[in-house]
Amino acid sequence: MSANFAERRAVILEMLAEDSSVSVSDLAKRLGVTPVTARADLAALEEEGVLVRTHGGALPAFHPKIFERTRQGKENKTTIAKAASAEIQSGDTVIISAGTTTALIAKYLLGKRDIHIVTNNTLLLTYARMNPQLSVTLVGGEFRPSEEGLVGPMALQALDQFHVSKAFIGIDGASVKQGFTANSVESADLVRKMAEQADQVFAISDSSKFGKPGFARILPFEGVDVLVTDNELQPEFEVKLTEADVRIVKA
Repeated sequence: MSANFAERRAVILEMLAEDSSVSVSDLAKRLGVTPVTARADLAALEEEGVLVRTHGGALPAFHPKIFERTRQGKENKTTIAKAASAEIQSGDTVIISAGTTTALIAKYLLGKRDIHIVTNNTLLLTYARMNPQLSVTLVGGEFRPSEEGLVGPMALQALDQFHVSKAFIGIDGASVKQGFTANSVESADLVRKMAEQADQVFAISDSSKFGKPGFARILPFEGVDVLVTDNELQPEFEVKLTEADVRIVKA
C-alpha cells in the first residue's frame, strides 16, 4: 500500500482498534513499507500520544473505549472544540468535564493568557501541558480508564471549593423529555455539580447524540446557557433549545 503518512496513520489506528495491538512485521506487510518506515510511523504516533511502543510493535495508549471514541468523528470533534475554545477569554476560570471532545478545548487555547481550568478530565492534560499559560487543577477521585476521568464522592466534594465563570460539560445523549443526559448516575451527578459551580454553562456535543438519551439525567435544556454543536442539529431540537433560551453555536 505504501502511502503518505496521513494514510498510513489511519490504517495503523484502524489496526489498533481491531486487534488492540500491532506488530512491526504485520504493519510493514499491510502498509507495503519497510520495517524501518513502520517503526518510524509508530514513533511519530507515540509522540502524538495515541499509542505506546512495545518490543516489536505497539499498543493503544488509552482504554479501548476511549481509543475508539477519539477516532470516531475526529474532524467534527476538532471543529466543535475550536468553537468552544473561542468562548474562553484570557483571564477566565473554567470547569471542563471528562470527554474526548471537551479534552480538545485545551488544545486550542494557545495565544490566550491566565486561564485557570478545573477538571476531572485526565485526557485534557495531554494538551494542557503544552501551554504554559494554562493553570490546571485536577480534582481528586477514582480514575476511570474507560472515561479518562476522575469520579466518585471525592471528586464531588472537591468541586465545592470552586466558583468559575464558565463550565464546559460533555454529554452522552439528549432528548426533549429528559434534557441532557449521561450514561451513568455517577457521571450525571458530577457533571451537574460542575454546572452548579459556574456562572455560565456550555454543553458540548455533536448532533448525533440528540434523540439518543442516556441513562441518567444531567440537566434540563433550561439548565444550559449555550450549546456548541455541529451544523446537523435536527430542527426539532433547535426549536426546543431556543424556547429554553439556549444560545446555539454551530461549528
